[in-house]
Amino acid sequence: MICIVTFVMSNTLAITFVPPKDIADRFRNDSETINLASTDYGYIVHEIPSSVFYPNSLDDIATLVKFAYNNSVPITIAARGQGHSVRGQSMAHDGVVVNMTSLANRLNGSGIIVSSNPSLGSYADVGGEQLWIDVLSATLEHGLTPVSWTDYLYLTVGGTLSNAGISGQTFRFGPQISNVNEMDVITGKGDFVTCSTEENSELYYAVLGGLGQFGIITRARIALQPAPKRVKWLRILYSDFSAFARDQESLISINERKETRALDYIEGMLLLDQGSLDLSFYPQSDYSRITSLVTKNGIIYCLEVAKYYDDSTENKVDKELQLLLKGLGFLRDFMYEKDVAYIDFLNRVRKEELFLRSKGLWDVPHPWLNLFVPKSRILDFNSGIFKGMILKQNISAGLVLIYPMNRNKWDDNMSMVIPDEDVFYVVSMLRSSGFNNWEAFDNQNKEMLQFCDNAGIKVKSYLAHYETQENWINHFGSKWEFFKERKAQFDPKMILSPGQRIFNNN
Repeated sequence: MICIVTFVMSNTLAITFVPPKDIADRFRNDSETINLASTDYGYIVHEIPSSVFYPNSLDDIATLVKFAYNNSVPITIAARGQGHSVRGQSMAHDGVVVNMTSLANRLNGSGIIVSSNPSLGSYADVGGEQLWIDVLSATLEHGLTPVSWTDYLYLTVGGTLSNAGISGQTFRFGPQISNVNEMDVITGKGDFVTCSTEENSELYYAVLGGLGQFGIITRARIALQPAPKRVKWLRILYSDFSAFARDQESLISINERKETRALDYIEGMLLLDQGSLDLSFYPQSDYSRITSLVTKNGIIYCLEVAKYYDDSTENKVDKELQLLLKGLGFLRDFMYEKDVAYIDFLNRVRKEELFLRSKGLWDVPHPWLNLFVPKSRILDFNSGIFKGMILKQNISAGLVLIYPMNRNKWDDNMSMVIPDEDVFYVVSMLRSSGFNNWEAFDNQNKEMLQFCDNAGIKVKSYLAHYETQENWINHFGSKWEFFKERKAQFDPKMILSPGQRIFNNN
């Protein structure tokens, strides 16, 4: 069968071509496939591709990209894993969406191979299409684990490494992009390149945190360390934001990788007086007491920490936690602890996902806002946004995360941009809405950004979405020229990841 693919380049121009014979049967453009590829987890942006490509091998992807690159009119290509973007970043309007998950069983039947050598120690070679939950399961079979995670594990390795990959371990181990030894990448020219800090380093640094602009990650070599067995998981409540922030900053100052005293995970969240609270972590006997506390204060700040242990450290983990928490300014009668298996802690969001899916509340619009806020202005952010806007406006804030990170755990050679200060905070507004009212949430997001701009709070967006290249230039700041030069070097025809709308503003 000869496959013919038509690309609608504008309202008046359409291009029809016959793809190379060896990949012609990989294209699909039936209505169901197209519909799935035209939306994402955000359910806000809808961009219809001309076709969806299901590769059987890496050579298939390289052939596709080379064909697009050599075509008289370049064809845009978006590599899509789980489609967990929220603003169309994994889409390709009138282009080709590459379904990366069709590669899941390559590499001798497994996209995850665990190895070690004297210079690198233990590591896993992982296909870019693999899910982090599967990486965790495969490495645990060897008594090993990656050290840096995202809160939700049903994301692809290539997807998170194209952004940064952050969670409560980042303060100590850096983002996921700081834990990659080597990658295989297919560039926007269709070249297959192995890169690391020592080999083709410019591509290596460009791709990590590069928003898919420079290449498609087909393999990443992830650093591993011995896996713990269990986790002491604590949530501790504060009524005073200054004490909450001060204690978080103190705890992340103990952050060396081999520092046995250090915590392994630090996050924070808000408990808001906005209707029903998610108190599932806490003992049911304390529900009314916590609810009364939130009602009285409007906002309660929850410090969430974890310390891992195994058989050799079990007899001292409690004492180490006591020493770390000694002198902190939390509410003494509001400290809660669980003892859980390591895999259950890392996969903690899965239970919530399954619950939301059962209620039909997973595949709904997600008007999220994720920001990096400089430490020097976090008190102003709290008073101006948490108290001045969220509490006063009758729009649910959803889940709000807030926790600090250390800048020295990030590599400034990479494409990712973060605030200039030594410590900065992640603030994530993870909201869900109905299909008819997401714009109200989005307007509030814009008001928050406008407040920061007016107040001179130099935030940086994470998982950013901008409508114009001027906004992207402001986002990247001093890195813009490097970013643009790398684009010209590795994807000169601007084929890859058009949904980011950095170079494809249409």
